[in-house]
Amino acid sequence: MSEWKKICTLEDIPRLGSRVVKSTHGDIAVFRTADDEVFALHDKCPHKGGPLSQGIVAGKIVTCPMHSWKIQFESGEAVAPDVGCAKPFAVKIEGGVVWIDL
Repeated sequence: MSEWKKICTLEDIPRLGSRVVKSTHGDIAVFRTADDEVFALHDKCPHKGGPLSQGIVAGKIVTCPMHSWKIQFESGEAVAPDVGCAKPFAVKIEGGVVWIDL
């Protein structure tokens, strides 16, 4: 069952950056790519819990600021040789407004 929640406008998320959304699931990092695609992941690196929202965005990957693990936006999976997953959340943009499925 979907529970879509309006979180912000696309312009509220810096290009190649993120913003954090508080939820009952914990903090969620919402990222914007250079191509204005938006992705959301649990804001906790699967390695040591680093804040992914403070990482560097390149393509469809964020690099954790603590130990440079690379996490894929679409799946939440770490890039090999690292193993682990940050829970991804479905996101959509309608009329310039960003929605997240909690």
